[in-house]
Amino acid sequence: MGVTQFLENWKPAFFLQRVEEAARKMRPHPTLAAIAGAMLLPLAVPYLTHPQSTNEGSGRDIPVLQSTCLITAHVRRLVEFYEPLLNRKANWSGEIYAEFPTRTGVLAIFSAAAQEKYIPGSAEPAANRSVILQFRVADVDAEYRRLQPLVKTWVKPPTTQPWGTRSIYLRDPDGNLVDFYSPVPVPK
Repeated sequence: MGVTQFLENWKPAFFLQRVEEAARKMRPHPTLAAIAGAMLLPLAVPYLTHPQSTNEGSGRDIPVLQSTCLITAHVRRLVEFYEPLLNRKANWSGEIYAEFPTRTGVLAIFSAAAQEKYIPGSAEPAANRSVILQFRVADVDAEYRRLQPLVKTWVKPPTTQPWGTRSIYLRDPDGNLVDFYSPVPVPK
């Protein structure tokens, strides 16, 4: 297995994205790229395993949530909603799949027709009423003002919650519940 294949299979999405961006800009000779990859591999090792991915007591790996995938009949519409919401362009793979890498995982958007083709009967698009997509942001009130032209369905305006966060709740075009939140500073 080559260094590139190893890194593609084992590193978090954000690290892969940074390597891919650098590779696109550099366009080095394949031999030089392999040598550079081998030299950089020891630096990548700490990022290959999430710090909470093993259960010290049992010695067994604990699953690490890497991605949340929204199944939709309208991939482009949902991507066009999440791009300004998350302040970033989606990474597309054909017309049926797009993803938004974040610091801790990936929000993926996948075609309902493709899902039905690959895993029949497994998902129903736009029928979620039990999951909240939560994104930590720096300033909830600023995000609320910024998102006014984009969001059609607000569930709750900026509110300080009893558990110590300030949140806004909204629905995406498929009805998925989204929470932008910030921890509330503790008074000294």
